[in-house]
Amino acid sequence: MTRRRNPLATKTRKIAKLATKALKNKIRVKPAKGYKYLKDCSPGSIFKTQSGLKGILIECTVNAKVIIIDAPSVQLEDANYYLGKHNIGAETEVKEIT
Repeated sequence: MTRRRNPLATKTRKIAKLATKALKNKIRVKPAKGYKYLKDCSPGSIFKTQSGLKGILIECTVNAKVIIIDAPSVQLEDANYYLGKHNIGAETEVKEIT
């Protein structure tokens, strides 16, 4: 007597195998040409974002503590909000200014 395979079990096994393979082959993202991630900068370095914000990196863990010193693309009445100490993502693309 031959045993029949459960088609649902076979499908589940294929899905599990596909999910495991996708988790192993993660997407590796690199910053745009000429930019680098904020987490790759050293503390105390001056940077500029693509939107024009200029700041100084204080500390970088999961999020980066920065001081924004210039925000040319914002209106004058909003400048007080943007300038000063902020937390932004460590994977923000920036140009390091030397």
